Amino acid sequence: MVCLGNICRSPLAEGILKSKVDPNKVYVDSAGTGGYHIGNPPDPRSIKVASKYGIDISDQICRKIRPEDLDDFDIIYAMDKSNYNNILRLSNSTHHGNKVKLLLNEIDGTEKEVPDPYYDSINGFENVFDLINEACSAIAKKLE
Repeated sequence: MVCLGNICRSPLAEGILKSKVDPNKVYVDSAGTGGYHIGNPPDPRSIKVASKYGIDISDQICRKIRPEDLDDFDIIYAMDKSNYNNILRLSNSTHHGNKVKLLLNEIDGTEKEVPDPYYDSINGFENVFDLINEACSAIAKKLE
């Protein structure tokens, strides 16, 4: 799960998907394409919204995506087109590019993006939670 700073959207996506899959069968992680918040916990608003739905993301630590992640993970979900393109720039391999997908494509196959709630109110974080939750439910169902 990848967004820009790894403090809002991708930590929510990591926590939500982890809550829906068997951790013995599926490893879920998150990262950002920018290194702005490396070592920090998620945004307090993401933590608050996740907690409201019984998901604890407070122990996550922000990190930047690495080229090795393209080898280590089977699927890499980007929250938006900008981050999708940033991920693709990490490698010239077609194989790697086939692993990168827009998260919301899992809902209906359209090119929708998860909006960045960083400069929004808590309502923006609620909206993002709902979008990511729907996509993660679709992913979990595919993985069953």
